[in-house]
Amino acid sequence: MSGSRAVYYLLCFILLFAMLGGLAGERVVLAAQESGNSSFLLLPGQEEPPPEEKLELSCLYPVWSGKWGEPAKFEVSLKWLGGEFRTFELATTTPPGWRAQTLAGYPEREVTAIGLESGKTYPDKIKVEFAPLDWELPEPGEYYVVILEASSGDIRETFELKATWPALYMYYLTTATGRLNTEVTAGEENHLSIMLGNTGTAVIDKIDLLSTKPSGWSITFNPEEVGSLEAGLAQEVDMVIKPPRKTIAGDYMVTIKAISKEYRPRDLELRVTVLTPTIWGWVGILIVLAVIAGLGVIFWRLGRR
Repeated sequence: MSGSRAVYYLLCFILLFAMLGGLAGERVVLAAQESGNSSFLLLPGQEEPPPEEKLELSCLYPVWSGKWGEPAKFEVSLKWLGGEFRTFELATTTPPGWRAQTLAGYPEREVTAIGLESGKTYPDKIKVEFAPLDWELPEPGEYYVVILEASSGDIRETFELKATWPALYMYYLTTATGRLNTEVTAGEENHLSIMLGNTGTAVIDKIDLLSTKPSGWSITFNPEEVGSLEAGLAQEVDMVIKPPRKTIAGDYMVTIKAISKEYRPRDLELRVTVLTPTIWGWVGILIVLAVIAGLGVIFWRLGRR
């Protein structure tokens, strides 16, 4: 009887130790999985696999919106998670009509490659400068994308950066011929064609035309205001100048001003040369001839005495 009890107690102890061993093994496996250390799961003779190599690119402000005329600027951080030091080539991809540079250091200079140590973030961030070419005008409000690429062998990572610009309001005022002087006849209506052009990226509404002129002069425009001017287009305006009939011949200054709420006023200064009417020229000639004739008659009469 006592032998049966001994066997019974022995079996209970064995079963208890088996259960405790199973729970402990499960906890060890879970701990290994959570810590990412796979050495606990390796079979005898099996080597631990090498860690995954990757490059991380990040930017705190990947979307840029600023003033017109300023290039978009981004600061990109690079972190290399690999086994050893590695050099990465830097390149950018831009839309047609755009330019981009990768800059670093102080003073800033263009760089095309960067060396990174494993696990360390490059202390001086790579700066990407992005802008349209001088002759290109981007559409306002639309996002344009530049892609930064860092590559070394089979390791290749890209990062997308976006930029948008506000509308640009700009226009010019000049004569159709480009000359800043003209001749007019006193007392008559004299026509001069002037050009108003939109060199911005958005429609300009309601451009008023005003003039500063000598006293007594009349200057009118046809049309008197430009209601709407599309980007990239120009409109011809007929300017009518009429000096008073008794204006003395000579040079006078006239200022034309184009005013719009979207853009600062544009001025055009003209030198206007006033000529006397042809009939008054003949009258002057006749007066001179009459004076000469009168003098001739006087000298002839005095000579006979």
